[in-house]
Amino acid sequence: MEHVETRFLIGASFCHGFAVACLGMLWSIFRSRRWGLEATTSLTRTSLVSNLICLLVFPQAKNNFADSNPEVDPAHFQPLGSWTSDKLNASRKENPFMMTFDSGSARHNVPNMTHGEGVYLYDCHGKQYLDWTSQAVCANLGHDIPKALVDAAAHQMTQLPFVYGGMGVTEVRTRLNQLISEILPGDLRAAVYPSSGAEANEAGIMMARRFTGRQKVISWYRSYHGATANAGAATGDYRRWYGSDGVPGFVKAFNPFPLFFTHGGKNASEEEQVQAALNMLEEQILNEGPDNVASIVMESVVGTGGCLVMPPGYMQGIRALCDEYGILMHIDEVMVGFGRTGKLFGFQNYEGVMPDIVSTAKGITAAAIPMSMTACNEEIMEFFADKPLGWGSTYQAHPVAMAVAYENIKYLIQNNIVGRVAGMAPLFEACMQKLANDHPCIKQYRAIGMFGCFDVQTLSGANPKLQHEAAHDAFAKYKAAFIENGLVGLHRFPHIHCAPPLSITEEELIDGFQRLDRALDVLDDALGF
Repeated sequence: MEHVETRFLIGASFCHGFAVACLGMLWSIFRSRRWGLEATTSLTRTSLVSNLICLLVFPQAKNNFADSNPEVDPAHFQPLGSWTSDKLNASRKENPFMMTFDSGSARHNVPNMTHGEGVYLYDCHGKQYLDWTSQAVCANLGHDIPKALVDAAAHQMTQLPFVYGGMGVTEVRTRLNQLISEILPGDLRAAVYPSSGAEANEAGIMMARRFTGRQKVISWYRSYHGATANAGAATGDYRRWYGSDGVPGFVKAFNPFPLFFTHGGKNASEEEQVQAALNMLEEQILNEGPDNVASIVMESVVGTGGCLVMPPGYMQGIRALCDEYGILMHIDEVMVGFGRTGKLFGFQNYEGVMPDIVSTAKGITAAAIPMSMTACNEEIMEFFADKPLGWGSTYQAHPVAMAVAYENIKYLIQNNIVGRVAGMAPLFEACMQKLANDHPCIKQYRAIGMFGCFDVQTLSGANPKLQHEAAHDAFAKYKAAFIENGLVGLHRFPHIHCAPPLSITEEELIDGFQRLDRALDVLDDALGF
């Protein structure tokens, strides 16, 4: 009966559209002849024929006209949680949506998640998954967030759900701004509150260019800063290739971890490698023209590029180069800010390093709602006291998002989440080391706080997936085993990231590594070890 009704509606819609097109074209022909516009008649006839062909080949599927109320599926008015798995899958098939860094058809392989408890997610079949990467390294408090965050959002929605940033200042904006300025080290001050990490980096890049009067921005090849225009151009990995390479003013440099050569030569000590990397960077600055470079943008700990912790002296050397040439040091804390590394901010792991600009997101709300923040030092803040920043968005400083961020940060402080991460870091690294020792497919690992990464190798010790290459078949088998063992997470092969929620218990952490251990057995076999 439902299918008959659907066919009837489509048929009726087609007939209506067909009749309207015919009448419209006939009136056009009559009008042309009536007023002696014979020259337009042949064109009108052609237009009529083409319109009729379009209607025959591409019939109207929806009877949603500008002067009528749209017709929608009545099931939309059922409460959330009432659609069956079959209904969800059918809708997803009939109403496709795009994926971001995967093909659109990949949506059919993504489970329908229904709810979460702590570090676990559950799909529509009741299967449990331990969230092994806190989604995109952002759901830092797991999946049943503190009630204070929920209450804060509800309160703000009730009191004042939205006010445009330039038309009114809410209480929560003032309070959050004070709180963040109190927890930021040095003379850093919160400046603007966008909605995403990419936007936070956009604001920071604009800030640097406006403050210095320069246009060039240096960033690393092994990096990711977002997918908007300037953030995408600052990005170094393959995602830049999708459309950001043509944005002017961005220069790429090698950080201390190139794939096919060693700074300072094969036998160089770590100190010599660091100095060689800094020498190369300085030469690039000189060749680009120091007076043309506004900022150097870098992640304090490179995230999707492999959890790269900068070696001793490197970040201090960058700070010195920036000071020497009047370049701003812009640290991207989007992934590791707010506790991931066992410090409130990742750059605090490098003694004596104080950036000029800091961008954060993800952990600022534990991913409960979109929110980010860009901070700057007092000199930059004062510079803009009598001039506009030149960057903005409708939802900058959104009151509901700020209310959630405010309660989240207070929760981090009250429950010493950063200290908790530092306390669990030794167990986390011990588990990383055990798996690296037990699995020949793992070449090496890196870990800091509750953030770690394994590098996968082939039998010959080579990298099994370069950026321009498709993933090895072995990774498909590993991913299936990963899911089968009840893990869900972000995959950026040939790296295997480990970044569970910061709220995870020791028992859950050990269980997660045991699940990963079984998945790595499959990867060992698939790679021929």
